Amino acid sequence: MKGTALPAGPVTAAADHAVVETLLRCWVREHGITVGGGEVSLEVRAGTITVPVTVASATGWHRFGSPTLDGATVGPEGLVAVLADDLHARHQLGPERRRDLVARTLSSRDRIVDHAAARAGASPPMPLTFLDGEQELIAGHPFHPAAKSREDLDATELLAYSPELRGSFRLRWFAVDRGLVASGSALRRPAEALLAELGSPTAAPAGMVAVPLHPWQADALLARPVVARLAGDGALRDLGDGDDVWFPTSSLRTVWRPDAPWMLKLSLGVRVTNSRRENRRDELRLGQHSHRIVAAGVGRELAAAHPRFRIVTDPAWIGVDVDGGGFETGIRDNPFGPADPVVCMAALVDERPGCGAPLLVRLLHDLAGRECRAADAVAAEWVRRYLREVIAPLAWLDTTWGIVLEAHHQNTLVTLDGGGWPVGGWYRDNQGWYVAASAAPRLHALVGQWGGVDAVFDDGLVARRGAYYLGVNNLFGVVGALSAARVADEELLLGIVRSELAALPRSRVVDVLLHAPHLPCKANLLTCADGRDELDGPVEHQSVYVAIPNPLAEVAAR
Repeated sequence: MKGTALPAGPVTAAADHAVVETLLRCWVREHGITVGGGEVSLEVRAGTITVPVTVASATGWHRFGSPTLDGATVGPEGLVAVLADDLHARHQLGPERRRDLVARTLSSRDRIVDHAAARAGASPPMPLTFLDGEQELIAGHPFHPAAKSREDLDATELLAYSPELRGSFRLRWFAVDRGLVASGSALRRPAEALLAELGSPTAAPAGMVAVPLHPWQADALLARPVVARLAGDGALRDLGDGDDVWFPTSSLRTVWRPDAPWMLKLSLGVRVTNSRRENRRDELRLGQHSHRIVAAGVGRELAAAHPRFRIVTDPAWIGVDVDGGGFETGIRDNPFGPADPVVCMAALVDERPGCGAPLLVRLLHDLAGRECRAADAVAAEWVRRYLREVIAPLAWLDTTWGIVLEAHHQNTLVTLDGGGWPVGGWYRDNQGWYVAASAAPRLHALVGQWGGVDAVFDDGLVARRGAYYLGVNNLFGVVGALSAARVADEELLLGIVRSELAALPRSRVVDVLLHAPHLPCKANLLTCADGRDELDGPVEHQSVYVAIPNPLAEVAAR
């Protein structure tokens, strides 16, 4: 769906300003522009963009007023067009990429308006639960121009499939000739047996296997001639919709049911942020293998060192051998019940334009009121506990086993007690595993060779990726969200982060965060403008990275 002019109103105005701020944050970060107090001027081909700065942030979470272009106010449509023109000229991008960047940014803006309007000023009740968190990412990534773009879905599909609109749907099941089915499992039972626990509407005939699909994906696959031929030959039979209702989680394609033993990571050929989300066999095999690593002893040692932190694993998968793929599904452990207070960090820091303060800010103010304490003191203690409950276990994996995880906010879950304090954490996602080459022999000795699974990388790359995900995205995201909301002083929170990291055993990632003058940072605007699919090609080149000043080093120097 393309970006369209929307009727004026408070929600639309808030969404427009959120998009403007995201574009400006990306631009200044990715072009090395220093932001101080007062205002900042950006020279582009079309002229000079002048922007008032209301909050200047060392972590990049700046707050801006309304920008002007040579004195004329410019909204999201005009701003993204001007920036896209400039990127097109600077980087010799094709005109189709310029158009694509503009369309996806405005499509994302339209979705943010829809999400905010659906909330009508209401927030989920406290304490938050797992599903609350999965449905509360109204605006999404604060440094991505198209965080909520999903232009392949029409209005009816958006209502059914969007977690932000509290969508739900039934899976579509197919019986597939057993000879076409591929699968893998790190458990004693095969993937087919695990899926049988979820209940297809009709048992698959003899010699066939029941395979679940996202309903949008089912229709898209049946439109492919090769799949239509399989259906015509009887090798693929549509069994219809299942009886049970599933809920899309924050990733859109992973679905959850409160009474099911498994979540499902479905293939979904919709372009979300920078990639079409169809599962790939190497990713699914990595999930299978990472489960083996956890089960072979790493998980037990992690539990002994950090008993309140766990890794959600993806032990099995199923797919169909057909040209073009598209049937592949990951089978993920489901440890979360309907009342479990385990919340995606991205939901806690989401800016919620038009819907009030971020949920973490609301939580902290509630805590401060109940405990009769200042909000900034509560925020400082919350961050300290978060570091000990969530970040320390992730650093332990690096120190002890050379494993670094892509612990960005959407992959990081925090367990909250009845008052809202962090008392544990979780990591999820089979794609985000990096193993340092120097540590690989020890893991090979534990679980054998990796058999085509691509997860071992140069130690330097592993340290840089970890510094971005654990530091820039995760930790600085928490600090930045709180300081941008004026809950606590940013320098104070960065000092807490530095002191807590310094108290941890040495690791590749922590060393970079504490000592490097600059940190690697994913440049989502440039990656989006370049048209990269972040699931394609070598890991080293899937995204554009830039170097940004390390605020932890700056705090240490003061």
